[in-house]
Amino acid sequence: MDEAHISLEQIDLFAVDAGPGSFTGLRVGLTTVKGWAEVLGKPVAAVSGLEALGARALQSPQAGWCVAAVMDARRGQIFGGLFLAGNGWGEFERIGEEVVCGPQEFLESVRMQLGGRRLVIACPSLELLPPAIRSPSLEGCVIQEVCGGLAPVIGRLGYAKALRGEAVDALHLDANYIRRSDAEMNWRTG
Repeated sequence: MDEAHISLEQIDLFAVDAGPGSFTGLRVGLTTVKGWAEVLGKPVAAVSGLEALGARALQSPQAGWCVAAVMDARRGQIFGGLFLAGNGWGEFERIGEEVVCGPQEFLESVRMQLGGRRLVIACPSLELLPPAIRSPSLEGCVIQEVCGGLAPVIGRLGYAKALRGEAVDALHLDANYIRRSDAEMNWRTG
């Protein structure tokens, strides 16, 4: 911000990756943005990390294409989301819910929802993903490894959300964990 000669007070909107992803990473990012938004009285656009991954894979809008964005969720599972690209940048419509499941289960779900549309599978690293994703059985599918930071994409998607009136205040900003934390799953009542 110093290099760009911008102060926090000059920012009109914050955009943040609201998940899914690492519990600690999401909590740190969301808490930081919540603090800034609360103190400065600015709105926040919560962006799905999966949507950002999908948007990054389709740098130019390809209306009618579907993007299946997947991230490693550990434990043999993936976080996955299916999106339909619109005509303009940031025009992504989520098809169904974002999920955490096995890769084969996700691919079957995608296959059933495609409806003959072209598909791009976007992922941050092919090596981290199970073989079922690296070699999909979906005819004509393109797999794209999306490398690099998602911050510019999250900013653009956040701006598009704000223009649609989908920004919230700090109090209403929430994470999209999809899966409960280990602490919640291992909680034992005594």
